[in-house]
Amino acid sequence: MKYNKTIILKNGKECCLRNGIESDGQAVLEHFNLTHMQTDYLLSYPDENSFDVTQESQFLKEKAESENEIEIIALIGNVVVGTAGIESVGAKYKVQHRAEFGISVTKEFWGIGIGRALMDACIECARDAGYMQLELNVVAENVKAISMYERAGFTEYGRNPKGFNSRKIGFQEVIYMRLEL
Repeated sequence: MKYNKTIILKNGKECCLRNGIESDGQAVLEHFNLTHMQTDYLLSYPDENSFDVTQESQFLKEKAESENEIEIIALIGNVVVGTAGIESVGAKYKVQHRAEFGISVTKEFWGIGIGRALMDACIECARDAGYMQLELNVVAENVKAISMYERAGFTEYGRNPKGFNSRKIGFQEVIYMRLEL
């Protein structure tokens, strides 16, 4: 699955959205560790990352060669400032119509349109891949993200009051959302 688009952000800067490729492994790994340190809304902490540069590069290579999954990176200049991707829920017939969506943006670049652009790109790619439903999990306190998802048409379909166990604040409620494509 291929994606490549240049957008103009709210601050007037240009941002390139494209497939992450094998040679982006180091930069994407650094972005992962940074964003997972900057917010308590993502699934894991940097010390829980099980990938090294070689594994991250292989992951990006596999996504770039996939027909129905993708990892998109957002670049300002040559700096990775965001990533987002879609991943199949499974290959079995009963779930092959579903994909999961995840996103992260470096805190310095929040609020200027990168998250929305990455989300829109993933929605477009999910449709192109033939998925009928795109799903995500979001921490209930992350009201800005929830608002963005709702504006795109995602709807809540459930909650887990102890979905995450934060090292900082204890249990966090996780909201399950879906978008019919």
